[in-house]
Amino acid sequence: MDRIDAMRAFVAVVAEGSFSNASSAIQLSPQLVSKYVSKLEEQLDVRLLHRTTRKVSLTEAGTHYYQHAQQILLSIDQMDSQLSGLQQNPKGTLRISAPVSFALKHMAKLVAKFQLLYPLVNIDLQLNDRKVDIVDEGFDIAIRIGQLKSSSLIAKHIAPIRVILCASPEYLKQYGTPTHPEDLKTHRYLHYSYMEIDANNEVFKWLKAQNSGQSSELRSNNGDVLVEAAIAGAGIVLQPTFIASKALQSGELIQILPEFEPESIGLYAVYAHRKLLPNKVRCFIDFMEGYYGTPPYWDQTISQ
Repeated sequence: MDRIDAMRAFVAVVAEGSFSNASSAIQLSPQLVSKYVSKLEEQLDVRLLHRTTRKVSLTEAGTHYYQHAQQILLSIDQMDSQLSGLQQNPKGTLRISAPVSFALKHMAKLVAKFQLLYPLVNIDLQLNDRKVDIVDEGFDIAIRIGQLKSSSLIAKHIAPIRVILCASPEYLKQYGTPTHPEDLKTHRYLHYSYMEIDANNEVFKWLKAQNSGQSSELRSNNGDVLVEAAIAGAGIVLQPTFIASKALQSGELIQILPEFEPESIGLYAVYAHRKLLPNKVRCFIDFMEGYYGTPPYWDQTISQ
């Protein structure tokens, strides 16, 4: 027997004055209402109601129980109403983890526009390029870039991410423009610390060899730093177009070996649970999914 259902049946009998009236009020059969109240008395080991053929009345114990039951049911109904409101009108704090460079360049306006639509949602946006533990660290959503490995987390694909090899015109003028991945062996490489190597791509094969050698002149865990270094002529860099697009558009960087461009990776919104997903999370993911465009706006200004 569900204790809450039995409590509701008992309160309805008292409020309506009879089992038949209570059954109509809560839309249960009189037999089930009577069964609920009898089972409740059995569990409590006390009589709650005096029953006659004409009416019911409270015992002393029933009077005390009725007062407390009303308060309990009111609290439950208020809680249900508040939670339902959260689902219908998203509110509360939404904690998001995102990569540093992507968030700096492409999330500030998104968050601002989202909050115009949902002003009751507070955003706590934490920037970090490491892969956070969503559950242990208390995040609702993690924005991740790459080829995601299978896990218990749910990943929603938001946009494709192009990763291209590029260098400044000055660097290429001084050291020559590679026409094949083999030509890269004699060039300086600006290495991103978190780059995942795809063994099936010719460019990545070169990068793997360079990582173990001495030709990696600069290493950083931030792509913006490496792109700026490439603009300054420090070497060749492999970076996503969401960082390098402005420099490519202005001519400060030139894509090299476009015919060997690696397969696009993905921008994902990752979250922990599919069932009973808070509406603030669902609304943000839906909003983000359609925000960047197809192709993403940063790729619309450069060659495909």
